[in-house]
Amino acid sequence: MAELVKVAVDAMGGDNAPAEIVKGAVDAVNENPAVQVFLVGLEDAVNKELSGLTYDKERVIVVPATEVIETAEPPVMAIRKKKDSSLVKALNMVKDGECDAFVSAGSTGATLVGGQVIVGRLKGVERPPLAPLIPTEKGPALLIDCGANVDARPSMLLQFAKIGSIYMENICGIKNPRVGIVNIGAEEEKGNQLVKDTYPLLKNCPDINFIGSVEARDIPAGAADVVVCEAFVGNVILKMYEGVASALLNKVKEGLMSTVRSKIGGLLIKPALKKTLKQFSMDNYGGAPLLGLKGLVVKTHGSSKAIEIKNSVLQCVTFKEQKINDQILAKLKNEEV
Repeated sequence: MAELVKVAVDAMGGDNAPAEIVKGAVDAVNENPAVQVFLVGLEDAVNKELSGLTYDKERVIVVPATEVIETAEPPVMAIRKKKDSSLVKALNMVKDGECDAFVSAGSTGATLVGGQVIVGRLKGVERPPLAPLIPTEKGPALLIDCGANVDARPSMLLQFAKIGSIYMENICGIKNPRVGIVNIGAEEEKGNQLVKDTYPLLKNCPDINFIGSVEARDIPAGAADVVVCEAFVGNVILKMYEGVASALLNKVKEGLMSTVRSKIGGLLIKPALKKTLKQFSMDNYGGAPLLGLKGLVVKTHGSSKAIEIKNSVLQCVTFKEQKINDQILAKLKNEEV
């Protein structure tokens, strides 16, 4: 029997904790026999949610924690003071080698700080980027960075491109992934100073398939497989993506329900529409990995439901099986030679 991939899940993190978190973790275990989850949180609350579910008791373990880090708490202070919180305790399980990965829908700030301070960076990694998969017309693309490094340097963006290429090739099976840098125009001389200084580094890097600048409007069309930017720009892109998708969906529903004729038409197109919209659902891609750490740390949306938690846990299995960290280390080691 193959070795199980062990995932520590912050059962108390997120708007829908612990119910949706527990259900998503159990769904992952029931779907993939290669995964074992450790639900870290308030013991009574977690066990209450588990009581109504069917699962392999040997692959779902409850790890008691007495504290919870709230979203509004200052991240650094929370990490330091709440040593027995579900988030800190789960991260320490990754640090100590008890688990391969960590998943949380809780505080983004605490997850980012805890990932770097507790789990630690791989040797040679300047700053770990937060990198979610986003839907496009041509399949998923990696947005790197979307929230971890607001003040980035050109050398960091170059490293993001290399790490992102490794991730997309092995996790999504895209050979020689196209790398683009977010810019306000296609011309090489455009952009702010960071983009101007980074562009030649990407252009002259033999390790990536750099295609040049990518404007925001071209990202949903699938202009690049790896979309490189610093975290401020990346977070704006991600939030705009989510907002526009939600607004369009609401307007489509409103239009389909406006008249008797549109309601009949809505029933006829419902199967095809549902299938199309599913391809553009962020829930299907799991969470955003904080790449470049000694263990995998995955941050999901605070409003995550069971399906996103399940997919986040399952992406940890693929990450471990494809030995992403080993490949990142090998790439960085080759650069030192």
